[in-house]
Amino acid sequence: MLGHVPPLPQQPQRSPFSGHMVVCGDDALARRLAVELRYVYGERVTLVLPPGRDARAPELPLTGRGLASALFGRMSSAMNRNGGSGADSLGDDTNAGVDPVRVLAAAEPSDEAFEEAGVASATALALVYDDDERNIRAALTARRLNPRLRLVIRLYNRKLGQHLETLLDQAAAVAAPGLDRAALDASTTVLSDADTAAPALAATVLTGSSKVIQAEGLLLRAAERLPPGGGQIADPGLCTLALLSSTTHDPAGTEGSDSSGDEGPRLLPDERQVAAATGRGTVVLEAVSQAGPAGPPPRMGGRGAPLGQVFSRRLRWSALGVGLAVLGLAIASTITTGDNPVHATYLTLLDLFAMGDPAIGDPMARQIIQLLSGVAGLMLLPLLVAGVLEAFGSLRTASSLRRPPRGLSGHVVLLGLGKIGTRVLVRLRELGIPVVCVEEDPDARGIPVARRLHVPVVLGDVTQEGVLEAAKIQRSRALLALTSVDTTNLEAALYARSVKPDLRVALRLYDDEFATAVYRTLRTAHPQAVTRSRSVSHLAAPAFAVAMMGRQILGAIPVERKVMLFAAVEVAGHRQLEGHTVEQAFRAGAWRVLALDATPPGDRRPDLTAPATAGPQAPSGLVWDLHPGYVLRPEDRVVIAATRRGLAELLRGRLRVSPGA
Repeated sequence: MLGHVPPLPQQPQRSPFSGHMVVCGDDALARRLAVELRYVYGERVTLVLPPGRDARAPELPLTGRGLASALFGRMSSAMNRNGGSGADSLGDDTNAGVDPVRVLAAAEPSDEAFEEAGVASATALALVYDDDERNIRAALTARRLNPRLRLVIRLYNRKLGQHLETLLDQAAAVAAPGLDRAALDASTTVLSDADTAAPALAATVLTGSSKVIQAEGLLLRAAERLPPGGGQIADPGLCTLALLSSTTHDPAGTEGSDSSGDEGPRLLPDERQVAAATGRGTVVLEAVSQAGPAGPPPRMGGRGAPLGQVFSRRLRWSALGVGLAVLGLAIASTITTGDNPVHATYLTLLDLFAMGDPAIGDPMARQIIQLLSGVAGLMLLPLLVAGVLEAFGSLRTASSLRRPPRGLSGHVVLLGLGKIGTRVLVRLRELGIPVVCVEEDPDARGIPVARRLHVPVVLGDVTQEGVLEAAKIQRSRALLALTSVDTTNLEAALYARSVKPDLRVALRLYDDEFATAVYRTLRTAHPQAVTRSRSVSHLAAPAFAVAMMGRQILGAIPVERKVMLFAAVEVAGHRQLEGHTVEQAFRAGAWRVLALDATPPGDRRPDLTAPATAGPQAPSGLVWDLHPGYVLRPEDRVVIAATRRGLAELLRGRLRVSPGA
């Protein structure tokens, strides 16, 4: 049942980590996470996969162990090329002496599978199956087998995730009363790959490719900037976070990844590298601003139609006409007959609706008023009835999907309403961007969300002729192809470009080599159009890996096909930070200190990603204009920008100093 990936050449030094980690999953995220832990953090990893998968499953060009072996081989080659020299070389070899990844085939995460994977002696377990229910069952089983186990769970349902995290933490506290507070806080972490990747995917359709990270009630905004012209100097903003690929603005260029070498993007460069990088675009930290007060989560719409749709313009005008007629006739009746105004209004309504007796024997004025009321009723009542029927029709069709309206333009066409597409849809609507969705499955997860948000949806196979035209692709601003099949995303992008050559396109692509080939081809064919490719598992895996190490990242931003992480780090125990000045602590290509948390240690909130709330901790305690000569003290907590390997190096240093952390 067990399969081994061919081991890397053995090094004399053993890994500093004790125990091992287990990753259980059934899609690309599980394999990406195993790669992250194995080749970036140097952990010993057991990967539990189903014995066989459908080749048409999401992001699976191969199945099971075959795909894992291929991915591990490519990652090993890339890390060996990048790890020996240059800015990414972080001293000790991350892979030194680490056993190869062990791949275990198991249909279900059962007691037997956990026993064979060594969960009872593992330090951490990641449950990243695509099914929330399976992850919950497995988490409850694992907590029973190993109360001290650090659990990282993938859940799409955010509210359920909060309750589950509390429940499992309580179970750990009861079963292992000796756990300290820090270990208990990190014992259970619930994450969503959709929530992690959605902001970056939504940002690809925005002009300027802005990326926003929120921490302690502050917003960090990073932006891509084009290379300066001849004789000009690039504006570094608050600091330069990355240099883009040297071929980014070449028509035959590529979006660099971990295997791009020196031509690829360079994260966290020093001043010398920035000055020497002529012709390269940059990603700069553009601004730090105060976030708005925490408010209730955005309402995603009710089940019925909005009032403006029920009480349509026609119904409102009809009701107004009836009201004015009643008012005019009641006044006339009161003046001419001397009747009480209330009684006159009552009689007018009876006459208007043909419910009153003939005014035989009444004064002439009363008879004339009755005739006028009848005529007004004949003219106005059909309009009122039509308005009421229209309102009933609105209520009946409120649960149906909207079609793209005529004249729509400047919108984003979103392909795929699965987990990822649904989160991106909500994010785009929060930003006020008009969206038209295309989905083949009428029972897809995002269909009810689109209905509640009153977003137009085109049901159909995007590869069929006429579907993208129905979504008004020729008048859209961008295409986001987020289906789970790479070839479908590519086919849709190619067809959309044939309709609108300058269309901004962002594709969800898993494989780096495939993404590179696609990018080069599209840039060559359409040099004036913006093309981006993103991998959901690549964006989400670092957050899951850091949680496996008992830490938390504030956010991640994509730099082409690389990822930069923002994290809050306690200085104590980090030999690379403690006692050094901010300038000395900066390590090109690895990490950079951006801010200091000036809040007293006893008042600090463990979760910096939560917006600041009113109270003794507001306003934010983060200080961003740090003097380069400030000496970092053990009691300090800092916010850093780091590469994946840089953050791994920091955590390795911390664990060597304090193994129990």
